[in-house]
Amino acid sequence: MLHRLAIILGIFLMLSACAEKGDGPVLSSGDRYVASTDVVSDYRLGVGDRVKLTVFNEPNLAGEFWVNPDGFVSLPLIGNVQASGKAVSQIAADAKMRFADGYLRDPRVSMEVTVFRPFYILGEVSQPGQYPYAIGLTALNAVATAKGFTPRANRDVVRIRRQGEPGEVNYRLSPELMIYPGDTIRVGERFF
Repeated sequence: MLHRLAIILGIFLMLSACAEKGDGPVLSSGDRYVASTDVVSDYRLGVGDRVKLTVFNEPNLAGEFWVNPDGFVSLPLIGNVQASGKAVSQIAADAKMRFADGYLRDPRVSMEVTVFRPFYILGEVSQPGQYPYAIGLTALNAVATAKGFTPRANRDVVRIRRQGEPGEVNYRLSPELMIYPGDTIRVGERFF
C-alpha cells in the first residue's frame, strides 16, 4: 500500500512539474519586463508595417507606404528603398540622399511609423488570431484583446516567439510582460 502511494505521489510531482515549466526554463525578468516605450525608439521595420513620409514643400511626395513582402518601401520618384530590419531614421536618411541625387535641392525628409505589424495569439484564449499592435501592449492586454482565457488556460506561463526567431521562450505571465510587434503568443493548457 505504501508502495502505491509513493508511485502516485511521484506521478503527481512529475505532472505538476511538466504543467508549470513546459519546454525550457520560465523567465520572469529581462527586457520584456521593463515597462518602456523603447520599442518605438529602436524599432526595426518589417513586413506589415506602414510608414508616413513627409517631404517639406513637396506635398506630392508625401504619403503612407507599406513595407512590401520583399522588405522594401516603394517611394515616389526614387522607387524601392530597403526597409526590413532598418530603423525609420535610417530609411529617412536614405530617402533624403536619393531625393538629393538629381531630384530635389536640399530635401528635408521625415518619416514615422503609422501602423505597426500585428501580433498573433493562439492556444487557450477565446478568440485566437491576428490583432493590431498598440504601443505599450502587455501580454495580459493581448489576452484581453483575444476575449480572455478559456477555462483550461494556464494563467501562469505564456510562450512567446519573436518575429524572425526560431523558437518560443517561456515567460512568467505578469502585468509587466511586454509584447512587441510581430510576436506570436501561445497560451498553453493547464493539466489540473
